[in-house]
Amino acid sequence: MKSPKELLHQFTEKLSQIKALEELETLEIGYLGRNGLINQQLKNIKEIEASERKTFGQEVNAFKQQVQDGLSSKRSEILKAKNNKKTIDTTLPATAYPKGSLHLVTYAIEEISNIFEKIGFIRMSYPEIEWEFFSFEALNMPSDHPARDDFETFFMDHTPHEEHGKMVLTPHTSSGQHREMRRLGKPPIRMINIAKTYRPNWDASHVPMFHQFEGLCVDKRINITHLKGTIDYFAKQFFGEDRETRLRPFHFQFTEPSFEVDITCDICQGTGKVNGEKCRLCKQGWLELGGTGMVHPNVLSAGGIDPDEYTGWAFGFGVERVMMMRPGVGLSNMRLLYDGDIRVLEQF
Repeated sequence: MKSPKELLHQFTEKLSQIKALEELETLEIGYLGRNGLINQQLKNIKEIEASERKTFGQEVNAFKQQVQDGLSSKRSEILKAKNNKKTIDTTLPATAYPKGSLHLVTYAIEEISNIFEKIGFIRMSYPEIEWEFFSFEALNMPSDHPARDDFETFFMDHTPHEEHGKMVLTPHTSSGQHREMRRLGKPPIRMINIAKTYRPNWDASHVPMFHQFEGLCVDKRINITHLKGTIDYFAKQFFGEDRETRLRPFHFQFTEPSFEVDITCDICQGTGKVNGEKCRLCKQGWLELGGTGMVHPNVLSAGGIDPDEYTGWAFGFGVERVMMMRPGVGLSNMRLLYDGDIRVLEQF
């Protein structure tokens, strides 16, 4: 595996030969794309000696910044040279063209990725079509668990696997926990998995296809304070510094102890009242954000990790849900995001 310094030298040589924007875009994808060289460096960090991983990570981040700066500078250079060849009458009125934008969910996914990248979480992606084993057994969910009913999960018309069972449209990003533990083989693990998930529900707060983001952190002496601190960090970065969170005891099959995560309502600022009246949105000052907890020992064992030596936490939040709860968004019906009504999308 080449070092960041070697890759930078290679990048600099290629950049110096670029003459057109099309060539520049190809180079950018090769280095900064999802399957680019920089992400490959981060994915292969497990091959680095534990004592050298921090330094290696810093070198990769520095390399990434140099690549971004180099691409930006070269793009400006190409555009400037291109414009100098044209004669433009700057006194003519400009032509107004319709301005498009990314989908609101795409904006949310990119921001969530950036928030967790700052604290060392690596963005991963796992299959949307999954096996029962990864979605249920590996997560400590028995064969008679309600989530495995046809009313809760989309089962595929496919020949069952001898070991992994039936094929399903992945009902949650939690299946990535087992795959990530098996992929790395040994902690430390800091992973954020953002993907489409599927459940046969359709109402104001549920759609059959939606997005989740799954956080997983496994290492020695990981405890609930680390979990709470990470969730607080995310809430303040995404929702605002004035928002607070709390952990409310709950039950999930794959975590123990388990919690529902609540966040203070942005309408009443957590007081439960607006102008002396009960808040119409939250009724009590808190809104449910998602589920979390300490990874169950059985889940760690299934992932090949010794639960007597390592502990970890995990959470699963809906991208659409957290985005709808953000101040200023004002969406009360999740189905509006996927109805294809351009008037909704034009607001953002």
